Amino acid sequence: MTTADLAAARRPRTVLGDLPPGALARDTALVLAAAALTGLAAQISVPLPGTPVPVTGQTFAVLLTGAALGGPRAALAMLTYLLAGIAGLPWFADGQSGTDSPTFGYLLGFVAAATAVGALARRGGDRTPARTAATMLAGTAILYAVGLPYLMASLHVGPGTALHLGFTPFLAGDALKIVLAAGLLPAAWRLLGAHR
Repeated sequence: MTTADLAAARRPRTVLGDLPPGALARDTALVLAAAALTGLAAQISVPLPGTPVPVTGQTFAVLLTGAALGGPRAALAMLTYLLAGIAGLPWFADGQSGTDSPTFGYLLGFVAAATAVGALARRGGDRTPARTAATMLAGTAILYAVGLPYLMASLHVGPGTALHLGFTPFLAGDALKIVLAAGLLPAAWRLLGAHR
C-alpha cells in the first residue's frame, strides 16, 4: 500500500453535503431542500400511453440526493417527501398525494434507493464516472425492486405485464439519468478540489 493510499484510507469519508459548514442547520436545510427538489422534479411528468407510470424527474432527484447527502440525510429527505405527500401535500407526480396510486411502490423505493446510493457515495461511489454509473445503477435497481412488486399487487398483474408497464419503457431514460449523474457528480468533486 502506498503512502497516498494510506492517507486516503485515513481521510474522513465525505459526500458533497458534508462540505458546507454547520451541522444541525446545514443538515436540516439540506434535507428540506432535497425533499422539495424531489417534489419539484415530480412535476416534470410525461404520461406514457398504456401505462400508469409516467416518466418523471423524481428518480434523478432521488439518486442525486443520495449521492450528495449520504445515506442518513438522504433517507430523511425521502421520508420527509413521502410523509408530506401521504399527508396530502400534492407533490407526487402530476400533483397527486396519498397512497392510492399503483406507482406508490416506487415512492417507497425512494427511501431505500437514496439510502443505498448515499452509503455507496460515502465510500467514493460518486468520485469517478465509472463508480458513479455503478452507484446509480444500484440505486435504480432498488427502485424497481420495490416499485414493481407493488405495481403487480396494485394492478393484479403478473411479472411480465408489470415489466412491460413499469420497467421496459423507462430503460432509455434511466440510462440517460445514469450518464448525466456520471458526468455531474465527479465534475462537482473536481470543481471543489476534493477529487479523492
